[in-house]
Amino acid sequence: MKKIEAIIRPEKLTAVRQALEKVGFPGLNVTEVEGHGKQKGVVQQWRGDKYRVTMLPKVRVEIVVSDKDVKKIVQAIQDAAKTGSVGDGKIFVSTVDEVIRIRTSEMGEAAL
Repeated sequence: MKKIEAIIRPEKLTAVRQALEKVGFPGLNVTEVEGHGKQKGVVQQWRGDKYRVTMLPKVRVEIVVSDKDVKKIVQAIQDAAKTGSVGDGKIFVSTVDEVIRIRTSEMGEAAL
């Protein structure tokens, strides 16, 4: 099993959610986060004054899937979240050792 974490632009959340539903994965967790990458934020201007915004709003989408489904989930997220501009985000894939469904005590992929 793999955990896929995607840090995306907030305005792309609906597109990513719809893309995941389209490939058959409606379940996900979403967290509002702030951060920056190599660009260290952005410079904005307001009433003639320039200022730097270092912590940009982002959304973290998390989903745990079977190993066989990782490629299509990553591709769906990538296609839906991409704008081609700096700040599109990142996707992290990590191994999940165990999953337990609290309600039924099912374990492993049966718990997904």
